[in-house]
Amino acid sequence: MRYDIDGAMLQTLLPSIAAAEDAVARLDERVLRSPVGGGFAERSHFFDAAGALWVAGELVHVEDLVLHDAHMDSRAPTHELTIAHSVLRARRRIWTGESSWALGVSGLATLTATGGEGKVPDAKSPAAPVEIDEEGEDEDGPLAAEMAEIDALLARSQKLLDIHTGKTPASESAAVTPARRNEDPLGLLGDDEWDEEQRLAEWRSVLPLTDSLPPVLGAIILFEAWERIEPLRRQHWLGGLLVASHLRARGKVVSHLFSFYGGLKLVRHERRRARDRATRLQAFLEAMHLGAAAGLKEIDRLSLARTQMELRFRGRRSNSSLPELADFILSRPMVSAAMIARHLRITPRGALNLVNEIGIREITGRGRYRAWGII
Repeated sequence: MRYDIDGAMLQTLLPSIAAAEDAVARLDERVLRSPVGGGFAERSHFFDAAGALWVAGELVHVEDLVLHDAHMDSRAPTHELTIAHSVLRARRRIWTGESSWALGVSGLATLTATGGEGKVPDAKSPAAPVEIDEEGEDEDGPLAAEMAEIDALLARSQKLLDIHTGKTPASESAAVTPARRNEDPLGLLGDDEWDEEQRLAEWRSVLPLTDSLPPVLGAIILFEAWERIEPLRRQHWLGGLLVASHLRARGKVVSHLFSFYGGLKLVRHERRRARDRATRLQAFLEAMHLGAAAGLKEIDRLSLARTQMELRFRGRRSNSSLPELADFILSRPMVSAAMIARHLRITPRGALNLVNEIGIREITGRGRYRAWGII
């Protein structure tokens, strides 16, 4: 499959490319020079994680994600919330690493859980044998048949774990016989036609092409290739994060990790999934433009909120906790009294007193289990 851009398509996309390049550059410069840039970068992790699930057709509230990240869930976390938290942790891991780490072999191995840090799984290495301790086992005992059945079950479970973690060679993991396929109608044991390592290698072969193109154009080509190849079945959301990593590695966005999903969810599904390639690329460029525009509005909102909070603690003593509280509020979409107390290492009553002094808006409208944030 070819992913290059011909002259006719480039002429069609050129206005959108210029608009997206300009918007992304403006956002990066603004965040780099803004006093609330650090808080904006941290907040974008939460909004992009929720946006990734939105694009996938699932609804995750940002407030629930904030509480789950702080280990203060108000209810049992759903499967979608757990996935959104995985996106959040992956974004933070990419942001704390080197700019080109996520697009490298070791970075992809870590993010896709196919190997350890800096370790690339070798498909030709033999799988570790499953050792079952039979020492002292009474073969003629009354529970011999039950113990043998349990050992066989453990062996099958270990083999499945080795397949899904990449420890089993591809030739063995692909050997899903029709009999086993009949025993597993939901396809939970594996798919002999879905080689994630080969698909990832095919996707990485597009990287040299994108390095010779403008950063924004290269980023959307990477995302389109990710959508078409579908390297990962359970981490399809990783494509948008790698797009942001590409922009950072190319030096286009260095102040934060760009929130691509935050803009992509503003584009209609029909355009994102159009059969025409030019329409899809146009939609991805528009997503970058909309994401950058939304980021500029967020910076304005945070800057105004910080100015209002500074008026509250101006002239206070030097060891006042209000400036630190203001930075914490700006780094989260929502904060609670327990979160403030844990971050500032004070009592919940003291956290409520500080919130009243700083004048932040309460967003839940309740008398108990309240939360505050910048809307």
